[in-house]
Amino acid sequence: MPGVSEMRIDVVTIFPEYLEPLNVSLVGKARARGQLDVHLHDLRGWTTDVHRTVDDTPYGGGPGMVMKPEPWGAALDAVLAQGPEGEVPTLVVPTPSGRPFTQELAQELAGRSWLAFAPARYEGIDRRVIEEAATRMPVVEASIGDYVLAGGEVAVLVMVEAIARLLPGVLGNAESHRDDSFAPGAMADLLEGPVYTKPAEWRGREVPEVLLSGHHGKIARWRREQAFARTLANRPDLVARWQLGAFDKKEREALNLLGLVWDEAAGRFRPTADAVEE
Repeated sequence: MPGVSEMRIDVVTIFPEYLEPLNVSLVGKARARGQLDVHLHDLRGWTTDVHRTVDDTPYGGGPGMVMKPEPWGAALDAVLAQGPEGEVPTLVVPTPSGRPFTQELAQELAGRSWLAFAPARYEGIDRRVIEEAATRMPVVEASIGDYVLAGGEVAVLVMVEAIARLLPGVLGNAESHRDDSFAPGAMADLLEGPVYTKPAEWRGREVPEVLLSGHHGKIARWRREQAFARTLANRPDLVARWQLGAFDKKEREALNLLGLVWDEAAGRFRPTADAVEE
């Protein structure tokens, strides 16, 4: 899905200062150009008690605290009211219990003109907030990895950068993300291989000769084969998704040299040793 040219982003958080990195680098430049319209909202602004309380004990008992529905409901009401007339945002809720945040999902969200983020703290947000929001706007619950953070703000930073760099004009070279790891197309389910720059020799280590050859076809094939090797070494779980039809004859030969063979019965590539043992 192609990215939109401009995007509004709202973030409701109890730590607006955590989002300061959105003012630097490519995202900061996109904001300065007006391509990214970022609005930060302090959740405590929608509390009603003197202590500005945003959490309470969980029903059913257990450790930790849960973020209260009243401030969140009021905050999301305000975000909806402040946005473009007749439009609603896609609400993104960072949570370890969400769907994986992948390059594919980043590409999907880059096609939306308005995103709102609801990063939680403590044990999370009262579930009724998410359920009620889903009656008024699309909701995506997403996880940046199989680990737990102190809060969702850092996940917002990760997601916004991954999404924003896909917007036209944010990267200096529009083709820069084409060969990224996981990029849709030829790099789907592949990790990008190693990269090199000048000088050609450094501390006795030389740049691979093929990269100095000027032969674009050979360079492209070398890079793809390096992606195969790196993916096999670091993310064997991705190898299980590879399909035979995605590779040409020479690529299949390269995979064989890496110790992979196509198992027709299983419908996937398998290590040669496994095929021999069976």
